[in-house]
Amino acid sequence: MAELPPLATATWPEVDTAARRVLLLPLGSTEQHGPHLPLATDTVVASRLAELVHRRLPEVGLAPAIPYGSSGEHAHFPGTLSIGTEALYQLLVEFVRHAAGDWRHVLVVNGHGGNADALARAAELTRYEGRSLQVHHAASGGPRADPHAGYRETCLMLHLAPDTVRTDLAAPGATGPLAELLPRIAAGGVRAISPNGVLGDPTGADAQEGARIFAGMADRLLDRVRGLLATP
Repeated sequence: MAELPPLATATWPEVDTAARRVLLLPLGSTEQHGPHLPLATDTVVASRLAELVHRRLPEVGLAPAIPYGSSGEHAHFPGTLSIGTEALYQLLVEFVRHAAGDWRHVLVVNGHGGNADALARAAELTRYEGRSLQVHHAASGGPRADPHAGYRETCLMLHLAPDTVRTDLAAPGATGPLAELLPRIAAGGVRAISPNGVLGDPTGADAQEGARIFAGMADRLLDRVRGLLATP
């Protein structure tokens, strides 16, 4: 099967001759990730996962990433740029309406938990319209899987983009259980409970652990894509 370059560098004849069964769409955010991680952290993780799958399965399409999402809970931190749930929902719906003319499935690789509501609503509407919007949340579980800018995300970024990590500024933030933190976040945003923007403890993070975490995340995404490629 013919290999397809990423859409950002492909020409229309290359797309025209491709299988066009699955189009990967990385979705992240531009939001604070503590004093030690870049604003693009979620977008970097989602993009690198999608890029790895595209390299392994080059017949799969790779769309340019969407770097903005629903990040209102981080609005009190300068640098955060959020388009909100409603705008993201509309963007995804219109994206899939157009992409469905060429692609059987659009698979969103989502790097930010705050995008979940918009994605669920968009998937429901597009399914009703007879189109296929699939969602893969690029979350990583396991020990020390703290919610935001903590150990796991810091490990990932030390593996994926080490030059962007300020390890000397990594410090714990709010470390309570997420179930206890969520009502307070909903009431006053992240800054109300964590002045440095961290939910968890990034100290001790290392690139080797990040590589292990990333490999597991990539395997799960590859399985998902192979399943879509096998569907009628």
